[in-house]
Amino acid sequence: MKKKGRILSGSRPTGNMHIGHLMGILQNWAKLQKDYETFFEIADWHALTTYYQDTEKLKENIYSMVADWIASGINPEDATLFVQSDVKEHAELHLLFSMLITVQRLNRNPTVKEMAKSLHLPQNISYGLLGYPILQSADILVYRADIVPIGEDQLPHLELTREIARRFNNLYGKVFPEPKPILTSFPRIPGIDGKRMAKSLGNAIYIRDSAQEIEKKVMQCFTDPKKIRKSDPGHPDGCVVFTYHKIFNSDNVPEIQENCKNGKIGCVECKKNAAKKINEYLLPIREKREKLLAKKETLKEILMDGASKARNETRKTMTLVREAMKLW
Repeated sequence: MKKKGRILSGSRPTGNMHIGHLMGILQNWAKLQKDYETFFEIADWHALTTYYQDTEKLKENIYSMVADWIASGINPEDATLFVQSDVKEHAELHLLFSMLITVQRLNRNPTVKEMAKSLHLPQNISYGLLGYPILQSADILVYRADIVPIGEDQLPHLELTREIARRFNNLYGKVFPEPKPILTSFPRIPGIDGKRMAKSLGNAIYIRDSAQEIEKKVMQCFTDPKKIRKSDPGHPDGCVVFTYHKIFNSDNVPEIQENCKNGKIGCVECKKNAAKKINEYLLPIREKREKLLAKKETLKEILMDGASKARNETRKTMTLVREAMKLW
């Protein structure tokens, strides 16, 4: 079947993946891999832009991430899975692109400042973090990807990649497409405290969590503060647990909503039911994940094979780049 286009996407191996990643990223990738030529990278160099001091768990995080991907439906037969640092052409193109962008342009990127603030980084951010959007552009363009799956809030990030592609093409000749976004909509899953689910906030439910851990976390969830007794009328639309029901227990949402508003169900029972549904959903994923991690050599082979396929494409691109720039 003819593919609709070529996609590059990826994630940083900075820790365990949570249910927000599962529903927001991985399920979308699993759908796209059937219709598009897909390259999914484990972005270890990007991880170093904020975690360069602590690399002790980096390799373990890489194995954990690829196991999460495959267990969640990403098929190495349909998609190319690889570790970013195994494909050196990313770094070479990053270096060349860095000549085309001014420091002033990078300083206008609000994402860097927001990331530094959220991670409590010092004011003097590293050159690597300041320049990470250039590396991100190289990640995309070294495959001459023409499509990037993103949320609407990420459109400004993609614009720098398009800007770099235009500048290169105007200076040296047409080599790169200007990648277009595929706007993806996915449920925004709150953490157990009601804030955005994030590893850094300690409020996440992880794909790897045991059934007991998930139940414990859901029982700690923020719920309607006005519903003190079971018979009190609830306000489910502002409740974290009700959001979990909408995602993992959608068939029963109308009944749950009515029973909550009418005081027919208490928060404890509702939490237990939500935890049960989350566990039912995650059980086959978790079991497959554990089997994959028990065979790390197989995971390594998948990543090595993916890197080989990726290099076949990136070498073609870099040949075109060197010819266009009249490099040695």
